[in-house]
Amino acid sequence: MSKSIPTIQKYMTVLPHTIGIDQSLAFAEKVMSQYHVRHLPVLDAGRLVGILSDRDIRLVESFKDVEAEKVKVEEAYSPDPYITKPTASLSEVCSEMIRNKYGCAIVEDHHKLVGIFTWIDALKAFSDLMESTRFKH
Repeated sequence: MSKSIPTIQKYMTVLPHTIGIDQSLAFAEKVMSQYHVRHLPVLDAGRLVGILSDRDIRLVESFKDVEAEKVKVEEAYSPDPYITKPTASLSEVCSEMIRNKYGCAIVEDHHKLVGIFTWIDALKAFSDLMESTRFKH
């Protein structure tokens, strides 16, 4: 008997840290460092508008004369994140992330942010699935 593929709800980070669109990149870096995360959903008046990654920040900061304290998240975030539901299958979400080279998936339920699923979460799921599988020699 085979087991069904779990949903990402089992592995996602519930209620992820977020950042306001009008915050500075310096503040975003501080939040990422404090909470050991690499992705922050971006909100504008409480509404999800995109995702900010540590790579986005590094790219903007690599430009000449950029001061992270003066640049707003609005100028660095990605406005089209991959959004999925908590009931999406692990294989479906991982396949989409692989196909498009996404570092994370935003998880919404009825247009409300409920989680984030990163490649680290995918590795945790893989590890769990490998542990639960009994390989016969």
